Amino acid sequence: MDESLVHQVSCGMLICAGRVLLVHRSSSKARYPNVWDFPGGHLERGENSRQALVRELREELGVEITPPTGHPLLTRRDAEIFQEIWKVEAWEGAIINAAPDEHDAIGWFRLDEAMSLDLADDGYPALFNQVLP
Repeated sequence: MDESLVHQVSCGMLICAGRVLLVHRSSSKARYPNVWDFPGGHLERGENSRQALVRELREELGVEITPPTGHPLLTRRDAEIFQEIWKVEAWEGAIINAAPDEHDAIGWFRLDEAMSLDLADDGYPALFNQVLP
């Protein structure tokens, strides 16, 4: 983990049957409250992005995934954040909102539905267009 960056984040773009799973960030969140986002979170000391994604999806959704291989779908860097978004198409377990203090809702969305949401990042629609049918 690069200590010079304020926030290092790993997120999963879970895809199933032409839909994407998004989580609605609670109004109590200091960063990006009341918007739809991908599940995931900050890297902990000693973790890489793949390990953080596995842990975060277990903590937030109650599912187990195999660490992703290859390259992330999206890497975003600026002065405050290093974010990687990984495509996830397989998991074990039933998806639940295991972190209701962080997300007040979760949902599956088709492309047209996802495009109409208030999203955490202006770059997400391009990513939806790239991945969803």
